[in-house]
Formats: sequence, C-alpha cells, structure tokens
Amino acid sequence: MINFTVVRWKNLLSSGNTFTELALNEHQTTLVLGENGAGKSTLLDALCFGLYGRGFRNLKKELLINSVNEKSLLVEVEFDIGKKHYKIIRGMKPNLFEIYVDDVFINQDATVRDYQEQLEKQILKMNYRSFTQVCILGSANFVPFMQLKSKDRRNLVEDLLDISIFSTMGDILRTRVQNHVIEVRETTHQINIMEERLNGLSQQLVVLQENRDEKIGKFEDTISETQTNIDSLFAKVTIKTDSVAELDKSINDRDPQGDRLKQATSHLSKLEENKRKLEKEITFYESNDNCPICEQGIDEEHKTSHVTKKQVKKKELVHAIGELTRIIADSSKRMEEIRVISESITGIQKTIGVIQTEIVSNQKYIKKLQSEIEDLRTESTGKKDTQSKIDDGEEQLNVLHAKKETLTEQGHYYDIASTLLKDQGVRQKIIKQYVPIMNNMINKYLASLEFFVGFELDESFEETIKSRFRDVFKYDNFSQGEKMRIDLALLFTWRAIARMKNSVNTNLLVLDEVFDSSLDVAGTDDFLKLLNTLTEKTNVFIISHKGEALYDKFNNVLRFEKYKNFSRLAE
Repeated sequence: MINFTVVRWKNLLSSGNTFTELALNEHQTTLVLGENGAGKSTLLDALCFGLYGRGFRNLKKELLINSVNEKSLLVEVEFDIGKKHYKIIRGMKPNLFEIYVDDVFINQDATVRDYQEQLEKQILKMNYRSFTQVCILGSANFVPFMQLKSKDRRNLVEDLLDISIFSTMGDILRTRVQNHVIEVRETTHQINIMEERLNGLSQQLVVLQENRDEKIGKFEDTISETQTNIDSLFAKVTIKTDSVAELDKSINDRDPQGDRLKQATSHLSKLEENKRKLEKEITFYESNDNCPICEQGIDEEHKTSHVTKKQVKKKELVHAIGELTRIIADSSKRMEEIRVISESITGIQKTIGVIQTEIVSNQKYIKKLQSEIEDLRTESTGKKDTQSKIDDGEEQLNVLHAKKETLTEQGHYYDIASTLLKDQGVRQKIIKQYVPIMNNMINKYLASLEFFVGFELDESFEETIKSRFRDVFKYDNFSQGEKMRIDLALLFTWRAIARMKNSVNTNLLVLDEVFDSSLDVAGTDDFLKLLNTLTEKTNVFIISHKGEALYDKFNNVLRFEKYKNFSRLAE
C-alpha cells in the first residue's frame, strides 16, 4: 500500500516562492476551502506534476510555472511503501527530477523517461491514468471512466487487476514469433539447397562429366534470374528512397513551425494578460471619481484622456491577439500536415526495410549457388570424392531436418501461447471472474448514494443501466447529478478492487468540487455518509467553496487565500 504523507510546492501556478506544505495522512477527512482562484485546486496539479511530470489540468507544462516569478517551480512528494520511505523532487527552470529511498538518492543511469518508467512501474506501480481514476476525481480535466474509450477502459481495469503483464508477455511473444518465422524460413531454404545439392551429386555418380556443364548452366540461369529480381528490388528501393527524400523535403519547416507555434502561444498569453490589465485600469478610471490613495478628486479631462489612450492600446492589443490567433491556427494546421507526412515517411521506410531484407536473402542465395558452381568446376571426377560429398551432405541434411522438426514443435507452443495471451485468453478469463464482483460493488455504492438502478458492465466494459421499471438506459441518458453518482460509485469500486488485488492500493483520495457541481443536498448528505464508511487508512481531501455549511462534517479544515497576488494557506 502507498501511504502518501506530505506534498509541498512553490512557484506552481498562483503559488509564490515560499513552500506550501500539506500533510496528507494526519486526518481521515479534510475540507479544503477558498474563493475561486485562491489556489485550492493546486493540490491536484502538485501531486500529478510531482509524480508524473504533468499537471492535472490540461495545460502545457511550461504554463504550470508561476507567471510572475517565471522560474524555480519545485514540487516534493513523500510517501511510504511498507517500511521504505520515498521522496520525489521535481522542478522546472531549472529542470530537476530526483528519487530518494530512505534519504538515499537513486542514481539516474538512464534518460529521464526511463527514470520516470522506473518510478511508475517499480515503485508506484500505477501510471497517470490509474492515479487519476483511483485517487482523484476533479472538475478540471478529469475524464470519468464512463467517458473513456473501450480500449482505455480495458487498460485501466487491467492495471487495477495487475494483469497488464500479459500485454508485456504478448509483446515479447510477438518478437519471438517473428524471429521464429525467419529462422524456419532460413532453415527450409537451407534444406532445399542441401537437397538440391545432394540430388546434383547423385546425378554426378552416373554421368558426372556429361551433366556438370548442364548443372552449371542451370545454376547460372538461376543466378541470372535472381540477380534480375535483385535489380528490380533495388529499383523499387531507389523509387521509394526518392519518395522519402521528396516527402522529407516537403516538411523541412517542421522545426521553424514548431518554434513559431510555441512563440506565438507564449506571446498570445502575455498579450491577453496585458489586455486584462488595461481593461482593469479602464474600469478603475470609469468607476472612480476620487484617488483611493490621496482621496483627491480625479479631473474628468484627466480621466477621459487616460481612458481614451488605454482604449487605443486595448484596440491595438485586440488586433495583435487576433493576428496571433490566426498564426497559431495556421501553424497548428501545418504541424498536423507535417505529422501526417511523417507517418507516411515511416511507412515507406518500413517497406524499404522489408525489400532490403529480401535483397540480402537473394544475395546470400546467389553466393551459395556461386559456391556450388565453383565446387562443380574444381571437384574431382572420381566416384569416391563424389560419394564422400554425398555422405557429408546427407549428414548435414539430417541435422537440418532435426532442427526444422524442433522449430515446428516450438512453433506449436508459440501458437498455444498466442492463443492464451489474446484478448479472449487468460486476461478475459480473469476479467470474467471479476466483472460480477465489480457490478455488485458499483450497485452497492449507488444504493448508498440513494440512486437505485441496476448497473452492469459486460466483459468489454460497456454499460447497461436499468431503472426500477426495467427501462434500459446508457450513461449519457442521465442528468449531471446522476452521472456524478455513477462516477463516484465507480471511483470507490476501483479503489476497492485495487485494495483487493493490492495493485494500486493507496490512502489518498482527492475530490475537487464534488459538492459544488452536480450533487444536490440529498446527494451531498449521502456522499458524506459514504465517506464515513471508509477505513481509517483512507485520507480524503474535499476541495470546495461551499464554505461554512460543511465545517462540522470534517475532521480538518484548510483555507487557501490570495495574498499580494500569490496563493497561500490562511493562518
């Protein structure tokens, strides 16, 4: 079980250059309050960035850095797994990513991506998708399970049931099968060559001299045909290589386009910020007759002059923003065209690789035939030498047949393994056992939330929902409040399944604005009752701006506020 203990951050979104620190395991239920924009939901981005290098909200990583300080973003997350204590430190400007186990730094021997893979697969044992489905339900960028594609639903459940290893095994098996097919083909090719050679040697025993020139002629004809085929294949490679060069030339602007899009997006953000500041200043002059500092009256002509100048500047900014928006749209369209062309180039290059493999195989065959021709031209006409070669050839042929028989048997086992590792194999049987358990849990949680429907997921994780009158519905048929109840029931079900399998078992559960969106008063009360049924090992954080109405329902209350344009925890 992962027991999250502390998260701290600075220069993240609206947070300033002073660490904001939250203890994650001190209280069973914590209410996080604050006005809109006070920074209460930054907790979600801090956890996601610290663990996975990306925010919870759908923002580019660079936009997570505080726009005032523009540097030194730093997030630290601490947690325990068993008796080991882990600390993750991640930052931007400067970039930083470090993992500590019991205060000992884990050396980064590989790339950042491999280091991240080590964190996800060997330590956390859950990826971003699993974390945001089991530990977080938020209003910003959360995609409920019922809105995921079928493939993503299945991948999530496989992670929870800890059976994604079968997908890895399938990938390894496919590689081995490909190598096995090549080995079988080469062995068969060697057998054919050997049988042909033995047949030639046998004929030599009868009329060695008379048939020698005829055999050489046949080999040379075969070589000629094979060489013709090679020339044709080389011509195809040339055509496709030229095609790749032409396509690559057509996208030689990919880097400038990417830089242009990045710069335009950054500039657009700054222009919009300047526009907001101008609007605020215009509103000030239009709404105030006296200076709020010296309390003296503001001359009307002075006000009109300032407002006029700022209106002109605002108009210029609006025009510039429009131009930048057009530039961004054009660059985005061009980048999509470049992506499509790049995929075409990759496909053509794969085809070239297949052709080149065939060329090498044919060249080997020619070399073998040339060797045979050389043997025919230099060997003795005596029967003894020919018979000796036949005996050696038959011995080699027996070895090749034995090898092919072994490969055939091995191929049979690969076929069995492939059948077991297909979607309808072992994974399907495991999922089939858990689907009834999942459905029972989902319906139990729905009943706890006073939502009495018959909810069923099939083995493809498509839903069937029946009302009390047995009418059949889909998820999209329901209201937002009813959908929220379904999402909550699924969230608690995945946590329960993960706890059963000990795959993604954790103490942390963060719910962002659940009470503020679609739940009515009755739904809120039912949900609070459901929270009280959780074990003491679960630490729940509820982010809300409902305020004092919820105070007495939580063990702990935190309040975020804006102070000098930076978010902080209120005293």
